[in-house]
Amino acid sequence: MHSLSGFARAQAARRWIAGALGLAALLGSLSAWAQAQPPDAEAAANRQEQARLADTDTLLALTNDGAVLYGQDNPKLSGYQYCSQAVALAERGEFRQSVRAASKALHLANTTRDPNLLAMANRDLAIVYSYSGQLEKAQEFAREALKYESQTRDPQLVIGPANKVIGDVQTRRGDHAGAVLSYETALASSSPRYAPLVQSSLVNALIESGDTARARQLLGTLPPPREAPLAAQLDRTRARLLLAENKPAEARDLYMQLTTRAVGTDSGYYQLWAWDGVARSELALGQKQAAADAVGRALGGVDAVRAKFRSEEFKMGLFSDLQAVFERGVGLYSEVGDARRAFELSERSRSRALLDAVRGRARISSEAAATVDLATLQRTLAPDERVLQFHALPDRLQAWVVSPAGIEAKSIAIKRDDLEELVETFRNSVVRGRRAAIGNADKLGAALIGPLGLKPGERLVIVPHGPLHYLPFQALRVDGRYLIETHPVSVAPSMSIAVQLAQRTPRVDGVLTAFGNPRIEDKYDLPGAEAEVRQLARLFPRNTVYMGAAATKTQFRDVAARSPLMHVAAHAEADQVDPLYSRILLANEDGRQNFLEAHEILNLPMQGTALVTLSACESGLGRVAQGDEVLGFTRSFLSAGSGSLISSLWPVSDDATAILMGTLYGELAKGRDIQQAVQAGQLAVLKEPRMSHPFFWAPFNLIGNWRLKVGSPA
Repeated sequence: MHSLSGFARAQAARRWIAGALGLAALLGSLSAWAQAQPPDAEAAANRQEQARLADTDTLLALTNDGAVLYGQDNPKLSGYQYCSQAVALAERGEFRQSVRAASKALHLANTTRDPNLLAMANRDLAIVYSYSGQLEKAQEFAREALKYESQTRDPQLVIGPANKVIGDVQTRRGDHAGAVLSYETALASSSPRYAPLVQSSLVNALIESGDTARARQLLGTLPPPREAPLAAQLDRTRARLLLAENKPAEARDLYMQLTTRAVGTDSGYYQLWAWDGVARSELALGQKQAAADAVGRALGGVDAVRAKFRSEEFKMGLFSDLQAVFERGVGLYSEVGDARRAFELSERSRSRALLDAVRGRARISSEAAATVDLATLQRTLAPDERVLQFHALPDRLQAWVVSPAGIEAKSIAIKRDDLEELVETFRNSVVRGRRAAIGNADKLGAALIGPLGLKPGERLVIVPHGPLHYLPFQALRVDGRYLIETHPVSVAPSMSIAVQLAQRTPRVDGVLTAFGNPRIEDKYDLPGAEAEVRQLARLFPRNTVYMGAAATKTQFRDVAARSPLMHVAAHAEADQVDPLYSRILLANEDGRQNFLEAHEILNLPMQGTALVTLSACESGLGRVAQGDEVLGFTRSFLSAGSGSLISSLWPVSDDATAILMGTLYGELAKGRDIQQAVQAGQLAVLKEPRMSHPFFWAPFNLIGNWRLKVGSPA
């Protein structure tokens, strides 16, 4: 395997690739780089990476953050006021803001040595991390709060909620027996006002654990909730219990009653779940078509249902996931042979997932949230273009191949959990340069691509789902050949966005705006970024460059609307608690940090930006997660109106960079589009014997408008 240069050189090489392409959003992974080094360097880098990850949102890190944030506040609140603020923000779904408020309470608790405030701040952190799905941290902070049990002024304010969070974590992990015990402990230390919520969670855990008799007994003792949403949730629990008791006809009748239930302005949401319950009841009765019809009713009005965080569901232990209803619909329509509706529902699920991630907290354009139907997609496709769309269901992978003339559906017998493991195993073998990567590529290629009946030369636009977002499809092998050898390949977060982008002007002028090495403090210095941006300026003589202290968020926002090509060589940080607060680290302004966050990118007018380069480390693209990737830097820029990006799943070597760069630009100069040019660049590296391993040539994913051409209009 080709030996790689040092870490700093690799960072410079990674940014140089982005500069040379002028198109790439290179979201590199430091852990992937560490894995590609020799064993001793790999071990050291892994330890460093683990230490860095361990320091993210820890008690110490949050306390330090709280000190900084508190110092900036004017006016300043008391620690207990910050706790109240944290709770209110968590209830609204403002998770990162809630963490920041609790961090200020942590800082004040340590400054004043107030154990009661420490307990409450940790309780609030446990709750918000539970709401945001960060289960390890939720459990960690709940246990930290419980350490102060004997020092709290009112144990009911801490002990009950902390143990309930632990039960919620266990429920979401499938440990229902453990959850029952935790909820019982919480109930013993709950206030009269809080106890009914714990009891409801306990009922749901008992249902899931199979103890329906005790669930029935406890359900009968619960007082009617005063709030209409809580009452509606409790009735859903009653219907769930009937299903668990193997009484599907009775469950269907109760769910049918709930389909007409008025619950204020949110009635549509609860009626959606009632129709989904009807579908599950019909399935239990063996009526697949009736179940499919009920799911159709459930999702028929989903666009009118407000996208917001509903804390009452977490309080009652329900943990509803709207994507599960879409999954049920995709599966049912596929099983009854309605490929068109299954495909279109898969596409609608992606739009809804984006809206649910944003929840009205940032502007989403009508174009970003719109969906195209199958007929519109087919009219858009050229004769040699094929869309491969996937949907990872719990029990299988659903796939569709769309051509201008038709649609073919395929059901691939791989469970979602198994698919996640296969993808992660393949990625690890690639980024570590293992020989096993070839066998893994054959295995995955045979499973995912082999059944689709593709013809050599067809241009592929792949719409991945779940763990497939992090799979380099070009590196899969079918009949002994890599996919990139037989097909130009690009990907899209949704087909609707790709169609909109492909319908834009096919050729754009090469006018560049670049930001390099923003000045924050010494530890963030990226000297290689300056050389990268200067090289970009030579490639694009019509340019505007902002370097160092000039590379500010204010300047970025000012030029975003009038920059056909935009390149940013900087650090970036993904926020696992709230993706809207993922950020690009731009230069300080007026002596203070002023970073560009994802929710601000969504609000930028970037419809005139054809290409975005985000050459950044610490972008968070290295983790394979269950469920669909909804919101990150790539989706933010595309949703804001940008046209095309190329993202990198891991850094490559200097030599591979030079070959790919030269070939890509040579092909673009001949008038070929970006999809063909990227294919040519990857093949040029692949053909070099010492760089034939996928590690060197396969990291790049073209995202967005696959037809784009760069240069002065003809």
